[in-house]
Amino acid sequence: MIVENRLSRLLLLLFLTFIFCCAFYYLPEQIAGYPVKRIDLFADLREKSTIAAVDTLQQSWLEEDTLTVDSVALQRLAQEKAGIDSVALALRDSLYKALYAVEGADSTGIRIEDYSVGHIGLNRFFAALRNRTSLNRPIRIGFMGDSFIEGDILVADFRSLMQKRFGGRGVGFVPISSPAAQYRPTVKTTPAGWKTWSMLTDQEHAYTLSCLTFEAEEDKAAFSIEATDKYPELDSVSSLKLIYENNLSTQVRISMEGSSDSMQVNLPPTQTMAQYEWKGIINKAGFSFSQATGFRALGVAMENEEGVVVDNFSMRGNSGLVLERLDSIQCRALNDIRPYDLIILQYGLNVANDSVMQYGWYGKRMEKVIHHIRHCFPTADVMLMGVSDRSRQENGTFYTMPSVLALLHAQRQAAKRAGTPFWNTYGAMGGKNSMARYVENNWASKDYTHLGFGGGRQLARILMDALMSEMEFYENAEQK
Repeated sequence: MIVENRLSRLLLLLFLTFIFCCAFYYLPEQIAGYPVKRIDLFADLREKSTIAAVDTLQQSWLEEDTLTVDSVALQRLAQEKAGIDSVALALRDSLYKALYAVEGADSTGIRIEDYSVGHIGLNRFFAALRNRTSLNRPIRIGFMGDSFIEGDILVADFRSLMQKRFGGRGVGFVPISSPAAQYRPTVKTTPAGWKTWSMLTDQEHAYTLSCLTFEAEEDKAAFSIEATDKYPELDSVSSLKLIYENNLSTQVRISMEGSSDSMQVNLPPTQTMAQYEWKGIINKAGFSFSQATGFRALGVAMENEEGVVVDNFSMRGNSGLVLERLDSIQCRALNDIRPYDLIILQYGLNVANDSVMQYGWYGKRMEKVIHHIRHCFPTADVMLMGVSDRSRQENGTFYTMPSVLALLHAQRQAAKRAGTPFWNTYGAMGGKNSMARYVENNWASKDYTHLGFGGGRQLARILMDALMSEMEFYENAEQK
């Protein structure tokens, strides 16, 4: 009897110890400001499970894709877009496969995956670059995204590389107000007297690429903008444009750096997209608006009238799906005054969830977004970027979230169904666990989610190289 009691007590003690140790895994990371070391009895199993999940998903890229697409519809779209017959499209497809030797997903991000029939997904953009001296306007790129490119991260260096290669100056479009304005090193802005309307929270107004509009709160409002010398192409421009969309009788007084006089202008009335332009050598300007009741503006553009302009349309918290609601009439009106040659879609950070592994729903809606943007901007090419790497912590070590690869797969499928170019951001960063390496190099934030300017610089260079490699293919294809 005594032996049985002792055995029972021992088993009970072992059981309670086991439960106690398991409970330590659920302790918070800090208590009263002091770090707490978690105990995870299953750490090795968890790590192996995560690594195996990532390896399995990554391996699936290299397998033959069984996705079926409407090839007839895509071919019709390609012929309408480029004016190339079906035989020529087939020849371009064959040349593309021979050039890259292996058909399928690119896990490195070193090239653009063009899923258009005949591989003409960037035809308009590259044609504009080739003919830039005779366009009588700048080649314009709209870089749309979430907080990944907030503050001009990645976009600033991509813009600089494009302008060094193809000419152009200036930061491009700048919204009246932005929560990241104080962290943006490429331009300085100061708004006063504006009410912000955002597409994320408002369904009353019609929106274009910026997904924002700003209304004068009373009869008066003000805005100032100043270029910086963070990049050599930014310190001055030849054109300053005010972009607005609703005006009855607003007057604006503008003062510019280097001029002792200010100019007052009666803005032409409009209920659609409009712009008013000032020319000169411009690096700083202040706007004072009066009789501004009901006046709505989008922002100001600082740019030259030749070369390349890259507009950053970042919005914190945007999954990209709200772009289904872009107003096609207003977008086409914007395109009339600011023609776009390429629109890049960078989204996914606000979608990837550690507890979700199925993103087919997101891919299907993103496919609709791509088609809608094509409808809104019929002269622009559209390119989709895959989600970047993102890490989660397990037993003190950071690993790629498996859901990142699941989302990346859905994004690639959306690009295939829509017949549009795709760029693998995750692969360009280095693939599995690359975000941890970026953080170690001070290229990314310690939230293991967002880039820093150092990381943006690395990705901008790889993206530029990928685009130039693709442009070389187009040039070779046209000589065949």
